[in-house]
Amino acid sequence: MLNSQTLFWIASGLIGSAVAVLVLVVRTALDRSAESSVDPDRYDVARLADLREASLIVRVFEPLVHLLGGVARRLLPEELPAVQRDLHVSGASRAWKPEEWLASTVIAASLFSLPGGLWCLREFGLPGLVMAAVFVLVVAVVMRRRLHTQAVRRMWRIKTRLPYFLDLVNLLMEAGATFLNALREAVREFADQPVGQEFGRVLTELSLGRNRSAALESMRDRLQDDEITSLVGAIIQGEEHGSPLAQVLRGQADFLRIKRTQRAETIAGEAGVQMLFPAMLVMMATVILILAPFAMEFVSGSFFDR
Repeated sequence: MLNSQTLFWIASGLIGSAVAVLVLVVRTALDRSAESSVDPDRYDVARLADLREASLIVRVFEPLVHLLGGVARRLLPEELPAVQRDLHVSGASRAWKPEEWLASTVIAASLFSLPGGLWCLREFGLPGLVMAAVFVLVVAVVMRRRLHTQAVRRMWRIKTRLPYFLDLVNLLMEAGATFLNALREAVREFADQPVGQEFGRVLTELSLGRNRSAALESMRDRLQDDEITSLVGAIIQGEEHGSPLAQVLRGQADFLRIKRTQRAETIAGEAGVQMLFPAMLVMMATVILILAPFAMEFVSGSFFDR
């Protein structure tokens, strides 16, 4: 149990932390107002406004998010590109920076772990703080893993629907539509699918004046997938060599369909190997259920009394 002196020091630390956070909040608010009056574009005010709207954690703990984001940028530079890619692929808000997302994850994990941390502190004393910190770390790792899982699933959905998306664009172009109009109709048709959302961003960039190659390369850099890279490379190469774009899209749709079939065959082959061990366990359990009564009778000697 905790004695009065230990509780005093813990309370003093919590009060000091609260005062420090309050001072940081006030200072950040003053700096933000000063930045807005000087040059709003320089300090990316629009992105921060979108981020505050998208995240409750940022709205409440914005100074702490920036502080922890700077720490994450220094301590985890190798992890930031992977987090950025998962944020793009998972469909998260484009306002996120990877270090800001990591900081908000740590804050959310701390809030989620607060009841368990207080219980560990009450039951185990100061060693409970270590247990609480480990629990916060585990929750943060689980949230990071959840983001990666969301990115993998959304990327799988993009790959699944991409051949059909290209078929529709190809059919519209063969019917006489331009690439921009065909892409707009396909995006409208696949508006509820991730593939439509990603090409919708391409369409937005095209409408803002970017050329086709730059908009497609932006999607390639955002998704960082081999099949998307192959598609973008084929379209850009076809434009450079003067190949009809409809023919390029038809070839890419067929290629992606073949890749999907090969991927399904690979998964089916792996499933057979993965089912081998559970099948052996079921077989062993069946053998035990059949032979166990006879073995028990044999050991007890009642088998020969029949």
